[in-house]
Amino acid sequence: MPLDRRHLLTATVMAACAAKGLRSARASMPGAALSADERAHHALQRLAYGPTPQDAAALRELGPDAWLARWLQAQLQPEPTPLPEPLSHQLADLEVLQLGQGELFTRFREATRQRRENRREMAQSAASSPEAWPAVNPVREQIRPLEQQAATARLLHAHGSPNQLEEVLTEFWFNHFNVYAGKGPVGVLVADYEARAIRPHVLGRFRDLLGATAKHPAMLLYLDNAQSVAPGFKPRGSDGEPRGLNENYARELMELHTLGVDGGYTQRDVTELARILTGWGLDARARGDEIFEFNARRHDPGTKTWLGETLRGRGQYEGEHALDVLARHPATARFVSFKLAQAFVADEPPPALVQRLAERFTATDGDLRELTRALIQSPEFWSREAFQAKFKTPYQHLLSSLRAVGAPMLPTPQALNLLQQAGQPLYGAVTPDGYKNTAAAWRNPEALTQRVQWATRLAQGRSADALLATLGPAISERTREAVRTEAPAAQAALLLASPDFMKR
Repeated sequence: MPLDRRHLLTATVMAACAAKGLRSARASMPGAALSADERAHHALQRLAYGPTPQDAAALRELGPDAWLARWLQAQLQPEPTPLPEPLSHQLADLEVLQLGQGELFTRFREATRQRRENRREMAQSAASSPEAWPAVNPVREQIRPLEQQAATARLLHAHGSPNQLEEVLTEFWFNHFNVYAGKGPVGVLVADYEARAIRPHVLGRFRDLLGATAKHPAMLLYLDNAQSVAPGFKPRGSDGEPRGLNENYARELMELHTLGVDGGYTQRDVTELARILTGWGLDARARGDEIFEFNARRHDPGTKTWLGETLRGRGQYEGEHALDVLARHPATARFVSFKLAQAFVADEPPPALVQRLAERFTATDGDLRELTRALIQSPEFWSREAFQAKFKTPYQHLLSSLRAVGAPMLPTPQALNLLQQAGQPLYGAVTPDGYKNTAAAWRNPEALTQRVQWATRLAQGRSADALLATLGPAISERTREAVRTEAPAAQAALLLASPDFMKR
């Protein structure tokens, strides 16, 4: 479609939305039980990145109840469904998934070293030949492909994996244990962080997930624990050596990863936990798959009093014990349960649900499969109030729109650009609290305009009838009636731009 025609269609879609006052409206009375078809689509909207035409066809063939029972069983089974062969081949071609932490870190260091040499050459040639200055940043040129491959791996998984619950949980737990790819070598390590520290544990034990993130170099570098050493530690000399105690990770470990901001700890507990975790760093010379290292020389061997408990000179065990305590703490059970319920049920989750989930977390010693099962089996999850009550983030909107029309995953640079423009760059949350999953964070005029523009581009040549068949009861009768009165060329775009589709 020529550019001017596409812009005209965008304007038509936006005008139609405004003129008809399109907004989400449910035909059923508030509080009424969800129909079988609504339950099936609700599962696909909350526990997956939306339905595909293939999902909709299977649902019609089996019937919604039978389909839902089979689908939920597959999502929660201990062994994930094998990936489709084309997806497996695409992932196998990504070099970043084949390299160990040591090799990834070494590549970053080599690129950094080369950049320093280039800078020296620039300084030496500045007076005589400025035009000879190197125009290429070797760090970016050598590292950018690995960072883009990390994004490719995540997007391909999320778009095409049959294990959609695992994908949604991978996004959730990565965000919970957020690291920022733009900080130093974290970008080259982020794929390994997701593949080793997050993905294997999303339906495992919370303590294992906590420990895996605590020891991963991406987290050690992002929150500076690799630089944290005992007070009075004397470095061997280079500017890159650690200089003293750093409390960043200790603070976020309690505030964001476990206890929560109201979890009952004090500033002294932060300092003492930082002392406990001194020596937890990485071996920069290692070339293997894992480069975590406990360095006793950097560890503070003194007596610590933390959360009312006294710890004396037990090296790495002190940190392991602290993680044990935090993983089993009642405040952690409440905090994790609240965040899970907020992400999957409602922006303001029912307190009774949060309490029951916290009890389940404690009773199962942090078994995340059982915690997720309890969430999915709760009446609150399947309530009328929860149906279409969450607003999609840009990431969720992008994936669900591609899946809804049966389109392949976009080329990674294009997908990353769209997410960047929408304010949610992949692996780009700078602060350790990650991205918000509530409507208030994403529902603003500029964001909605971008979604309409994207919907107009994606909908070109698409059938509104096919899209309606895929989306089912997620599209209200009011929206359907409004769309039918528009020109056929605009109907699919109107559906993808509708407030109904913005929700999940």
